[in-house]
Amino acid sequence: MKKIGVLTSGGDAPGMNAAIRAVVRKAIYHDIEVYGIKYGYQGLIDGNIEKMELGSVGDIIQRGGTKLYSARCEEFKTEAGQQKGIEQLKKHDIDGLVVIGGDGSFRGAKKLTEKGYPCIGVPGTIDNDIPGTDFTIGFDTALNTIIEAIDKIRDTATSHERTYVVEVMGRDAGDLALWAGLADGAETIMVPERNEDFDDVVQRLKRGHDRGKKHSIIIVAEGVGSGFDFGQRIKEATDLETRVTVLGHTQRGGSPTAADRVLASRLGAKAVDILLAGKAGRMVGIQNNKLVDHDILEVLDQGHMLDMDMYKLSQELSI
Repeated sequence: MKKIGVLTSGGDAPGMNAAIRAVVRKAIYHDIEVYGIKYGYQGLIDGNIEKMELGSVGDIIQRGGTKLYSARCEEFKTEAGQQKGIEQLKKHDIDGLVVIGGDGSFRGAKKLTEKGYPCIGVPGTIDNDIPGTDFTIGFDTALNTIIEAIDKIRDTATSHERTYVVEVMGRDAGDLALWAGLADGAETIMVPERNEDFDDVVQRLKRGHDRGKKHSIIIVAEGVGSGFDFGQRIKEATDLETRVTVLGHTQRGGSPTAADRVLASRLGAKAVDILLAGKAGRMVGIQNNKLVDHDILEVLDQGHMLDMDMYKLSQELSI
């Protein structure tokens, strides 16, 4: 293997730049040329490809977002789109590809592998919803962004004796809501994996109010529904003064934490090692602080599982 490519795809996540840096420098260390593909699979189709040097990834490890930019590409889901991508890989003599992203990005990587172009997936998504790894790149940073915001919201909730509903990201996975709720002592955590009874939420709030509790924090993952709708229902059911905060895309940005920088560096370098070992169609991850790799489709077919022990603990501690 003489030349490899690297791209970021799907939603951006803090730490992606650290992963790009690791791929580039690890490959160059082994005398492999590296080509950066901008705007994900769309850039691959369009031929938006450039050679990267050591200096290309200087001063990016501390930056959020992705130097290679990202985009979603419906065309690449088609045979015609995949063939266009393959033609660009052939044009640049690229022998293998590192794909940094989530499950949709990994499915594209698997398709390329099946068509003769070895790909390795590096899990980069704030949702932490990729099976086969304890943590994904960006999760820790997004989690700390949420915690910092809720800490500030709790100050004003206390001052005005209000109930606050905080909507966080997590369309299909509740890890951000669960971890943030446990870390911040939220009274209620609403996640897509659990069908929380609304009446139970209301009763919990009323019990707290009856014993003198002046404020509450409710965290709602976006996959459960609108935070504004939920806040209105709470107000109508309890007559408690209720406010809603939607954190939105602030959760995606910011300088990555040390944990995300280290994780991204380890996973990016591991992806290069796996390519050089002749493997393809694999995803790198970390389990029990050990680097691992799995077949991409086997992992994705498992589906994401919420830590139910942690969920139960959050309920026990929020009585």
